Amino acid sequence: MKNRDHFRLTKVKALKDSCLSLSYADGADFSVDLSDWIKTSTFLKPLNAPSVFSTVKLGALGRAVEFGKGEIDLAADNLRNLAVEQSGGIGHERVWNWMHENNLTLDAAAEVLGISRRMLAYYRNGEKPIPRHIWLACVGWETLHKHGEAA
Repeated sequence: MKNRDHFRLTKVKALKDSCLSLSYADGADFSVDLSDWIKTSTFLKPLNAPSVFSTVKLGALGRAVEFGKGEIDLAADNLRNLAVEQSGGIGHERVWNWMHENNLTLDAAAEVLGISRRMLAYYRNGEKPIPRHIWLACVGWETLHKHGEAA
């Protein structure tokens, strides 16, 4: 399995207003706001208490953050995806979902987008940022496909 340092956390710190400061092994730093997740997830409701939220620490191998005594944990890849989306980027999970919802293999998706299989794998796996034009091509292809107009 290839090295996935872009999803390994090296540092986490609780900030005010349900935000976390995250540092990843590839050198990327993010601030992520968890308030919407906390409001909409019963599992995360305990994080409303600042005394619980402030207990955040790195989980095993930096692949998650944990709160309390480990009762609540959040995966590092999901946190990175959320942080990218909150900063105006396009999270890698969008490509995963687009491919799944349209029953596309990596080869088929790369072909309809007119890019290499390798580049699509980089985008899908979060190894490279997804350019806006690639995401717009995904949305456009899906729209045409649903109307029977895409090849």
